[in-house]
Amino acid sequence: MGLSPQDWYEKVRTRVVDLVGDYAGKELFLVEGDSLLLECFRDRRIDFQGESIQSFGKFEYRKGKVSLLRLEIDGFQLLHAVYAVEKYLDNLVSRGCKFSIVFFDDHAELCVPSASSSLISKSRYLLARSAIKQHLHSHLPISHPNIEVLSFSTYHIPAFRQYLESAGVYFVMCHDGSHPAFELNNDEDTDDEEEGKVANVAEDSPARAFRAMILWFAVLGFNVALVNEVEWRDSKVMTRVVEGYRYRAQEAVSTVSEATVIDQPENPGAITEYISTVVVSLINAHGNELGERDYLTLACLSKMLRHDMIKPLFALAILMHLACLKNLSLVQRRIATISVLDKKSRDELNQRMDLFSKIAVGLLDNANWRAVMRENGIKYDVEDMIDGRLLTNVFYSLQRADARLMNQLDIQKDFGYLLAALRSLSEKELLLQQPNGLENGKQSKSMKNPSARDSKVLPFSSPIFDKHLESIHISIDESASNDYEQYLPTISRELTHWHNKRPLDQKKAMAAAAKTSTRRYNPLRANQKYMAEMTAYAASLTNSKGKTLTPEIITQSTLKGSNGLSVGGRDHQVKEQKPKGQKVKDLKGKKDFKPSKADQIIADNKAKKENVDRSRALSGWDEVRKRLDKVEPETKYLEVVSYYNGLDDSKSAILRLEVDIYRLQALLYQWAILCKNGKKGEGYGAVALIWDIIRSLNSSRVEMTAAAEAYLESVSLLLGLPKPKKHSNVLERRMSFQLQLPQAAPGGTLLIDMPPWEFQLTFCGPYMDRNTDARPDSRVTSFEPDGWQRHVLDELDANHSVFVVAPTSAGKTFISFYAMEKVLRESNDGILVYVAPTKALVNQVSFFLLSKVWITAYTRTRSQPKYMRNIRKVILMVGIAFGRFIPMLLAPSNAQKWAPKVKCIIFDEIHSIGQAEDGVVWEQLLLLAPCQIIALSATVGNPQEFNDWLASTQAASGLKLTIIQYKQRYSDLRKFVFQPPKNHSFTGLSERKPAVGILGLDGTPNICHFHPVASLVNKSRGVPDDLTLEPRDCLVLWRTMVMRQTKAFPVPKTLDPAEFLPEFMRRVDIFAWERALKIILIQWMDDNESPFNEVMYDLSGSLYKEHLEEETVLLKGSKAAELQEDVNTIEAGDLRSTTMPLLVRLHERNALPAILFNYDRFACEEIAKSLLSTLQTAEERHKGTSLDWKKLIEGFEKWSEVEEAKKAKKNPKTTVKKKKKKGKGDEDDDADDDEPSSKADAVRDGASQEKQFYEAFDPTEPLGAFSFANIKRYEASELKKDLRTLQWKGIADWLGEALKRGIGVHHAGMNRKYRQVVEVLFRRGFLRVVIATGTLALGINMPCTTVVFSGDSIFLTALNYRQAAGRAGRRGFDLMGNVIFQGISTDKVCRLVSSRLPDLNGHFPITTTLVLRLFILLYESDASPYAEKAIESLLSQPRLYLGGENFKHQVLHHLRWSIDYLRRQSLLNAKGEPINFATIVSHLYYTENSSFAFNALLRASFWQQLCKKLKGENLMRTMMLVMSHLFCRQPCRTVQQEFIETVIKRSSSIVFLPAMPAKAAKILRKHNMETLATFSTYVKTFAEQHIKEGEAELPLTHTSVGGTGNNEAAAILKVSPPTDSRSAFVALSGLGDDFESIADLCTSVRNGVFLEQAVVPHLELYPEDTKSPLNAYLLDFFKHGALEPLEIANGIRKSDVWFHLNDFSLILATIVTSLANFLHLKNVQDLDMIDLVGDGDALEIDADEKLADEMEPTPKVQPEKALPVRKTKPVADSWDDEEENVATLPSSQREKALENQSLDEMGLMPVYKAFVQLKQEFDEKFRAIEA
Repeated sequence: MGLSPQDWYEKVRTRVVDLVGDYAGKELFLVEGDSLLLECFRDRRIDFQGESIQSFGKFEYRKGKVSLLRLEIDGFQLLHAVYAVEKYLDNLVSRGCKFSIVFFDDHAELCVPSASSSLISKSRYLLARSAIKQHLHSHLPISHPNIEVLSFSTYHIPAFRQYLESAGVYFVMCHDGSHPAFELNNDEDTDDEEEGKVANVAEDSPARAFRAMILWFAVLGFNVALVNEVEWRDSKVMTRVVEGYRYRAQEAVSTVSEATVIDQPENPGAITEYISTVVVSLINAHGNELGERDYLTLACLSKMLRHDMIKPLFALAILMHLACLKNLSLVQRRIATISVLDKKSRDELNQRMDLFSKIAVGLLDNANWRAVMRENGIKYDVEDMIDGRLLTNVFYSLQRADARLMNQLDIQKDFGYLLAALRSLSEKELLLQQPNGLENGKQSKSMKNPSARDSKVLPFSSPIFDKHLESIHISIDESASNDYEQYLPTISRELTHWHNKRPLDQKKAMAAAAKTSTRRYNPLRANQKYMAEMTAYAASLTNSKGKTLTPEIITQSTLKGSNGLSVGGRDHQVKEQKPKGQKVKDLKGKKDFKPSKADQIIADNKAKKENVDRSRALSGWDEVRKRLDKVEPETKYLEVVSYYNGLDDSKSAILRLEVDIYRLQALLYQWAILCKNGKKGEGYGAVALIWDIIRSLNSSRVEMTAAAEAYLESVSLLLGLPKPKKHSNVLERRMSFQLQLPQAAPGGTLLIDMPPWEFQLTFCGPYMDRNTDARPDSRVTSFEPDGWQRHVLDELDANHSVFVVAPTSAGKTFISFYAMEKVLRESNDGILVYVAPTKALVNQVSFFLLSKVWITAYTRTRSQPKYMRNIRKVILMVGIAFGRFIPMLLAPSNAQKWAPKVKCIIFDEIHSIGQAEDGVVWEQLLLLAPCQIIALSATVGNPQEFNDWLASTQAASGLKLTIIQYKQRYSDLRKFVFQPPKNHSFTGLSERKPAVGILGLDGTPNICHFHPVASLVNKSRGVPDDLTLEPRDCLVLWRTMVMRQTKAFPVPKTLDPAEFLPEFMRRVDIFAWERALKIILIQWMDDNESPFNEVMYDLSGSLYKEHLEEETVLLKGSKAAELQEDVNTIEAGDLRSTTMPLLVRLHERNALPAILFNYDRFACEEIAKSLLSTLQTAEERHKGTSLDWKKLIEGFEKWSEVEEAKKAKKNPKTTVKKKKKKGKGDEDDDADDDEPSSKADAVRDGASQEKQFYEAFDPTEPLGAFSFANIKRYEASELKKDLRTLQWKGIADWLGEALKRGIGVHHAGMNRKYRQVVEVLFRRGFLRVVIATGTLALGINMPCTTVVFSGDSIFLTALNYRQAAGRAGRRGFDLMGNVIFQGISTDKVCRLVSSRLPDLNGHFPITTTLVLRLFILLYESDASPYAEKAIESLLSQPRLYLGGENFKHQVLHHLRWSIDYLRRQSLLNAKGEPINFATIVSHLYYTENSSFAFNALLRASFWQQLCKKLKGENLMRTMMLVMSHLFCRQPCRTVQQEFIETVIKRSSSIVFLPAMPAKAAKILRKHNMETLATFSTYVKTFAEQHIKEGEAELPLTHTSVGGTGNNEAAAILKVSPPTDSRSAFVALSGLGDDFESIADLCTSVRNGVFLEQAVVPHLELYPEDTKSPLNAYLLDFFKHGALEPLEIANGIRKSDVWFHLNDFSLILATIVTSLANFLHLKNVQDLDMIDLVGDGDALEIDADEKLADEMEPTPKVQPEKALPVRKTKPVADSWDDEEENVATLPSSQREKALENQSLDEMGLMPVYKAFVQLKQEFDEKFRAIEA
């Protein structure tokens, strides 16, 4: 029996992703309407309950429990609910989401919050549902026509399934039925025993229904994002996603619908009749004078009056309330004080209101009602139909016969009109009661919260900030200033490079390190070892032609360009001094020219040298050619290509024509043989190569001879190829070999069987000339740059910044190295910084420089990826991961000397700015960049928008930025879908034989070609700009369109390739033809009457044909009977089962090496293990059955026995004598050499060969047939050395065995050294299969022939697809790349190929931590020019972040209150100087906002008192508990009670994080309230100064609501004053400008005020701020030190555990280092010289440092000689170790500071010791699991 949806859901693993940047991009997704409504209706601020409401965030703390306070008020704030829904949707729209909304009729009651259902009738929520649904239907088509609102009876019907398929929905957003924290156990009378028990949230019907729906979508393969888990973070939409593709094939899961039963208010037929008669007559009488809410209200009241369901007073109150809505403006409807009705009146009002709601729902949901309203053009305004608080006050007024409201003229007019209409409709006389005085009666208590702080800030003054903040007018609280400086008012200073705890005095530190050298550990030996690794890695890198890099000497240039700027590259603008010999060339055309004797000698010598070089090259070629003349044509071609590729540039230029003609002749004879044998179809690849040779010789600058030209023309005529053009300069030089043409067989022909244009398009596409405006350029010597590349160089030479967008393999990489070379040439002290998102990419660039640039000296820092180049003096080149660069830019020690030297910053893979976690760091870097920048990317969805923002940031620094786009990829990518065979028997790999001219995988069994146009199944997406077609694809598309054309939709004859394209085709011609075809295709796509669907059907047909074969790989000597036993059934969805058949096919077609991308680390390893097991098992089976193997082993054993016997009998003395005797006869032996070999000699030669074979033979090594490794590409000794190194590092044995068989794994969780070995072996060609996550997708030099997307993933997005696919077919290695989709649905394949790239969105970069660090930079650098420039640049930005508006005033206001926050937290004094724990907080910048919570505990002496109170294990456990609340927080998913009982309670794990100590919680809550007061004041002040107009429009549809205003009526109704800070829509529920929490403030702030919750320094606490408790995984791990419970009970993915633990270890290291720095400790030697990293990273570093001494004996090192004193300045290991650091206090001042503040009084020494102990204990457990 299958699992129930509830049970299934508890076992589902989810991922938290950014829906926009990391996942959906521009893809369409579906928002389930009732899920959306439920999430919005659960907003506790909405007064919707009618009888009892829970005030937002209002909690009472007693007996350690949290209870909600309730207020007895009445309300039905429909407009507030509408606003909440629109705000949610607007958050999606503003972040670039593309979605539709769907409502299911059987889900109607799911929108009702469960906490409300037992209190009042559901009718109010159902009315709100109907009103909102119709509101969206009516207004979204006007404001957002791309957002559809759909309705279906249920999600099971075929119509909905059809919609999902036709619309191309990517995923679905819905609720999972979980209860927020405030709905659980909120009863004040709950027993203490029940405290902490988690409610069984899945037992109620809504939870079951939602989870059944999630399962239904998951089984269909749709991912499901949870509406109730959404967090709005800057421009990101973070939420939890259930990965549906994992459950597509599940059949064991029950998918029974959990629809709800809806109470039908009345017979729909009766309602329809009522509308057709009564309502239509009413509309005929009043027309457009009334809106839809008026008609709906009158229809409901009339029906109720006719059936005596209500008293007249209720009807009159409703009408009077409606008249007030027409007159009062929105800001006049905030009613904080509600009139108190007696219980009877209140009950009656609620009952009648519920009945009114039911009738209104019946009318609104009736199709006839909607049709009548649309036909008569009635304005839809039902979204503001009911204001419950206003209605209560009106009812109270009428009940007491208060005539003041009725006497107000405007109210009286509208009320009278409505009353007359109701009287005529209901046929009842409705009379008001006579006035009964002006008694006000009792009033309920207003919803009053603690008052916010007065709008004053603490004093602050700083010259650099003051001029920017002068426009902000605020009051200063002078009296409170000293209150925040009394506690530890000490200046916070840096005594070390805090980011790696490196002492500022590097010379002393290095000397100390040398003294600590031991036999076991020697840092110099470790350094040498690491340098050797770098050299080996660098040696594996190759240039664009696949050849090893050659070092290049760079000399400094002082030339100036025409614009006066220094030209760093090879100068192309400045006229260089002509060499002496150049006069001959320039002047020899003149009549009187007589070269001088010197010129003549130079010319003669040059000619002699050229002749000598040519003679030598031809001589060597002649020897090679003579040998090749004897082999078969196909082998001849392959060997001559191999020979030519091994030549250096000078020889290859000399022999170009000779070699090309020779290989053409070999291909020609190969073609003749195939034609003779009737195999023309197999030879077109060879003819394509002939065409390529003719084309290249026809278009290149090669010296052409007359004989060669005539031969090329003859070949073209013989084959029917286009005739080559005549060369202008033809040499009369003979070829070194005879030019021959083969003869066709009798009756046969050598002509190709198709027109030349068809042949070129079908077979020659990969060979076509790809240059676009390529020309020689003196700045580039290795190739001729294209036009766009020269444009980049021009901009760089002009010292402009550039933003380059070009596809992978287009040639972006050389830009970086040109810029590096430019900096090196310009000066001796210039610095270029290369920034990249991954360490692997940084290391690769650094290693590239190690190979490319001549280096005289080299220094480095081991664990931080930073590499320095010393070219003659001090040239500093830095390659650094982006996360490390921010500390460098903001380090005060760098501000004086290092930062001003930075001349250029390269931002590679700049699209990483869109990442959810790290994007803000990129944005800060771009804003703080003090120099020219180079931004590179291949995947930016909105390049122009991004360029506009980037240009504005550069303009603020006085720099110009130019965008340069190039859209054409150099090599084509041919796409395929793998359909695994049903059965597979692997008995070994067949021998690989290089195939001539065969490209791609067409015709390979089980591999189906995928035409790119076949991906355009979703017309709404259009045709992406980067959907490129190779020539063959264009031909297929043209033929298909011609076949399907109609009279109405013809294909122009001008698009016939025979007419459109030239005789010799180039890629630029194909590009033009492709564009023309796409224009017609797009026209057809936009017209439903066109034959577009038929074209799509034809192009996608290959995917549905049977390509499946039972695959069996045979070896020589295998038995068919035995094979039958080894046949395995393939499970199509199991990657471990299908990968081997795929790789076998790739091996057969020479399509390896391949990278298999799978975005799950664990899955990568499982696939590799499966491949290894298959190879090993097949090899063992082969060895057991193969007769050849048995014979080989027997021979080897006999030989071994003989050799052993020889060694045993060997007598050293006898041997010497024999040698002496041999020596005497040497002359005789030599004399015999010239005689013919005897039979004995032949026997001896055979024995010698046998000996050589057996000496090299190792029976334990993998056999070639059971290994993907290419053993010819890597020395066995080197491989053994690598494996020994990995073994010492503790790498799993199976990984080493997999490497031996040519299989590697690459992901971020693997050991660094192992990853480097994999990269080197793959580049060297030894490894031919690598299974990787996205770590290899970002620019890593790992060229491969084939990329396989192995399995689906939520992270396999359009962006990641393009990045990863770009690894195939790299320029210089392959003419074309293969992209294969394995285990991915056709729908997903189509989506990946046809999806547009997501737009880049930014973050708000001015975080509070950044502000603090800017002050530290400014103060500790003595207000250096660099520091001032950085602040000026940041605060002068017109548009601070990408996607943001131009709101400079808001930025400055936000900055001023961030400063006030820092002042109040005792981190800055009035002068802006950092004080107290400022540096500790800044060191924890990457944990914002947890760092400020840590500071709050330090500031309140919590840690100090804790260390006094507790000792030993109790202290460690308590500290770990508090730290788990502060850092690396992971929320728990809400689960059902059964899962708690069966899994969580039975596990030894702590799953739900226990409450932190009461004192700590109290401190943090106080800190949050202080923060709330500060930023509430910011909002209020900004609103008062800059926002003058009140709110009157809804945020999404911009629907205007409210009347024009009526002050008299507002006074009568006693409405409250309008809010300044809170939105007027939220204020409808009575809330004012007092806020309960940061979340309350940020989510209800009025329109026009920017406030991002993520940048407000606070810590969300459970249960008042978060929906679910925190996961106790850190505390749990500290308790038991085991991994398995973390995965099973805590739900932490196995592949993520190491990273979470390493992050926490890094935090502990940061705290320990920062406290040591704060206490001025000198005895922390273990942290002096290592970078600050997590213990997991530190373990790798330690292993690296010890490995040299472990593997090689270490000679004794003399420390005195290890660091010799140099006369010249050395390259600094720190940035400026030759300068006195400005942050270091003189010793006298330091001692005085220590005297003024007693460490004992501060009590931080015990805290420091306690954190050292905590780190040691945690790291000990961490290291244990790594071991």
